[in-house]
Amino acid sequence: MLPNVLSLLLLNTVVSQARPVDNVNNDDANVKRDGGNCAFPGYPGMVAVQTGGRNGGWAMHSDQECAPGTWCPYACPPGQVMAQWDPSSTSYTYPGSQNGGLYCDAQGNLQIPMSDKPMCVDGTGAVTAKNLAGSSVAFCQTVLPGNEEMLIPTEIGAGGAQTLAVPDPSYWAGTASHFYVNPPGVSAEEGCKWGSSDVPHGNWSPYVAGANTVADGTTFAKIGWNPVYFEPNTPFKNARPGFGVRITCDDPSKCSGLPCSIDPSKQDVNEVEGSTGGNFCVVGVSPGATANIEVFEV
Repeated sequence: MLPNVLSLLLLNTVVSQARPVDNVNNDDANVKRDGGNCAFPGYPGMVAVQTGGRNGGWAMHSDQECAPGTWCPYACPPGQVMAQWDPSSTSYTYPGSQNGGLYCDAQGNLQIPMSDKPMCVDGTGAVTAKNLAGSSVAFCQTVLPGNEEMLIPTEIGAGGAQTLAVPDPSYWAGTASHFYVNPPGVSAEEGCKWGSSDVPHGNWSPYVAGANTVADGTTFAKIGWNPVYFEPNTPFKNARPGFGVRITCDDPSKCSGLPCSIDPSKQDVNEVEGSTGGNFCVVGVSPGATANIEVFEV
């Protein structure tokens, strides 16, 4: 299992009630079997990622197939979260934490675990990514439940904004969404995959972010330094990035924890301006308010 570089912002566990598993109709033109594996079906809302790999569009590592007897997670559009997973997996523990998406049964047929739900549902809409840089920025969300690789893309053009996927307490095991924030100019296609420690993007992006909304409607948004940016073998571990991130609020009176900022023109590597005094900061956002995770060049 890939390491989760962000602490979960919510530790409450949501116990899901198991529902009957329905077979997907294999006469559907969108569902094809490939040598016994389950092909990506392209159901409404599902977003194919890394389509050139053996994963064939599933939100899985590029050399991993959706094989019989396995769970196969998928990506959703920006602002939405996956709504299908193993109903018997109710806590953030391995191996159940891998069981997101649809199930490929022993015969190579896809099964929908919760047939009364769509593939994707809207998040709470409480956090927006804003790109103040001069080129596009990719926020790459980790797959959970799944292998926690940063495969789910949200790309924001220069000067643009995009609602991020923020789960509410009904999401799997009450967990938060987590993102790797790539440098401006790195596309989602390039940044939303495992990558290499030779360059500071993908898994080695300098910054990470996370968010979730709790039962009383409060949303917690977090930014921080990515621990693997400082691995001993990375050639950039002591270099200040050429961009920063900060959390702002449309109505600052409805947010706690401000200021919350990583500005390399003011702070050294692994330093943050914020209330925690560590290498991350958290902002609480009152119900009905909106927080922004802003990317800016320095």
